[in-house]
Amino acid sequence: MADRSDRLSELKIDRSNVDDGGRGWLLPLLAVGLIAVVAVVWLLLDNMNGAVEVETEIARRPPSAAAASSVLDASGYVTARREATVSSEVTGKVVEVLIEEGMSVEAGQVVARLDDTTQRAQLALANAQLQSARAALAETEAQLRAARLERDRLRELSLRQLVSTSSVDEAEANYDALAARLATGRENVKVAEKSVALSQDALNDMTIRAPFGGMVVSKNAQPGEMISPISAGGGFTRTGICTIVDMDSLEIEVDVNEAYIQRVKQGQAVSATLDAYPNWQIPADVIAIVPTADRQKATVRVRIGFRERDERILRDMGVKVAFLGSEAPPEPSGEQPGVLISRAALQQDADGNFVWRVANNKVERRSVTLGSPADRERVLVLEGLRPGDTIVRSATEALTGGQEITKK
Repeated sequence: MADRSDRLSELKIDRSNVDDGGRGWLLPLLAVGLIAVVAVVWLLLDNMNGAVEVETEIARRPPSAAAASSVLDASGYVTARREATVSSEVTGKVVEVLIEEGMSVEAGQVVARLDDTTQRAQLALANAQLQSARAALAETEAQLRAARLERDRLRELSLRQLVSTSSVDEAEANYDALAARLATGRENVKVAEKSVALSQDALNDMTIRAPFGGMVVSKNAQPGEMISPISAGGGFTRTGICTIVDMDSLEIEVDVNEAYIQRVKQGQAVSATLDAYPNWQIPADVIAIVPTADRQKATVRVRIGFRERDERILRDMGVKVAFLGSEAPPEPSGEQPGVLISRAALQQDADGNFVWRVANNKVERRSVTLGSPADRERVLVLEGLRPGDTIVRSATEALTGGQEITKK
């Protein structure tokens, strides 16, 4: 037993000789990391406290040639001269709507269908009545032919005195009765044909078609709803399926103060600017001056037509117009590109032309594409900047991307 205890004692781990220096390398490493963090924070604080002072300017849109030659400015809206709310000619239940808002349709295109169960049954009945009338007419015609032969035969026998005169008279009466029935049968066929045509028209009315080509601007009915050509006074009956606008009929309507209406003439050149596209000058002409004045507003309505159609022009858009003088050429179609900046703000290096754009009190580099020089002090930037952008005109020292600045 003593030997066994000695052997177990030898297997025990002696922790008195373990070297504590195995963890000693952690302390210098933590110290170095702490110093690095302090240095980074100090550099950031020093950078914040050392914001560069700069002078800024705003990139502005080039002045419009139309504005310089305008004799009168006004505002109005885009309107459609050809617009229709598509409805049905009869009251019915909508079973299918084949259009959606924003869809283009052609003249005669099916936009919706109504429940035509009753109309189909009426058409089938009318066709059956027509077939019956035609069969009755054919039977009468056959009987009339037989009666004619019988009458002619009895006439010949009467001349030979082989039959009595009463037999001939009876045959004549029978023939005349069948002739009258034949005329009635022909009229019955005509009536049946008209009944079929009316039933077919009633069935066709269940299919609603576009009256002209254009764009669907509103969808007013859904499957399952009732539709009527007149209002039923309730909330469950629609009066229209959709509204279609002929986009080729778009024009501008503006109200001009009657004190300045003498400056406007029919055929006068106009430069129009949509509120949605302020940089786009649209050539147009005065179509007509509506020969009536608004007594309350003291204005006269003027109709203006676009020279060219564009899909960006939409109904009810706000628009500003400039009536041009006779000596002013009309504006070309298209947008006036670019912005104007001072030459001092333009920088250049091996990568090309650039400017420093200011956002959130920091600068960012923006590469720009230049156009033709505007004048000695300004340059035209075609790409890289937008109207209203703030850029650096001058700085007290060199700038780098992301650097904070303070404005003078």
